[in-house]
Amino acid sequence: MKTVLPATSPLFVASVRLVPAGAVLIAWAALNKRPWPNTANAWAAIALFGLVDGTMFQGFLSEGLQRTSAGLGSVIIDSQPLTVAVLASVIYGETIGAGGVFGLFLGVVGLLMLELPREALEGLFHGDAATAIAAITSGVDAEGGLWESGEWWMLLAAQSMAVGTVMVRWVCKYVDPVMATGWHMALGGVPLLAYSVINEPEVYSRLGELTGNEVGGLVYTSMLGSALAYGAFFYFASRGSLTKLSSLTFLTPMFAALFGYILLGETLDEVQLAGALV
Repeated sequence: MKTVLPATSPLFVASVRLVPAGAVLIAWAALNKRPWPNTANAWAAIALFGLVDGTMFQGFLSEGLQRTSAGLGSVIIDSQPLTVAVLASVIYGETIGAGGVFGLFLGVVGLLMLELPREALEGLFHGDAATAIAAITSGVDAEGGLWESGEWWMLLAAQSMAVGTVMVRWVCKYVDPVMATGWHMALGGVPLLAYSVINEPEVYSRLGELTGNEVGGLVYTSMLGSALAYGAFFYFASRGSLTKLSSLTFLTPMFAALFGYILLGETLDEVQLAGALV
């Protein structure tokens, strides 16, 4: 979506990721005769799920994307498996063992190597905390207060995503997993779309100027990046280990780097390549 954001806005893209994708999942579930939510508990669970994993996660993420350096923001958002591991252990009694703890640790190490600035990694390696902090927080608005900090918004987004992941098993006690995923995306995206329409009219006046590649990017992120990815993720989350499944998000920056190299000509240095392998 890197090529689409300059022509639209993070909030518009967030709503496009949710509403059309949710509608497609609902239609697919209906065609396959999956049961519709038909109780007050079912709709309450969907509404809460949509608020947390739809509106809050994508809304916080859209704010964070505008205010955060790319490396630090990615580290924060992709570290949410740690929160999932803790919540799943407390709420559902999941255990991950020593091997699981070591795997999570390796995932975080690889994430840091792949996404933090080279200067920050060198500072950490040599014990120079001042250099590391300066490199990590470059571009951070230190005078704007907490709510002007992109890192704070990204942290909220990561925790919203983690809570949403843990909620899936509870939600699916009342609703079919695919129906729950579709409805929570559609309903969760409506407030973001409404806010965008009211506060970003210039975005909608420029939609007719989008290129074919930009429209294709929006379709891709909605249908494959959201409908297919969300549907599969939450379907398996309702059945398997939440910690193991959420730890797969450590692969996100690796694939992002791969497609960035293929499609955008972006390159990785040797430390980042090692981080991707880890």
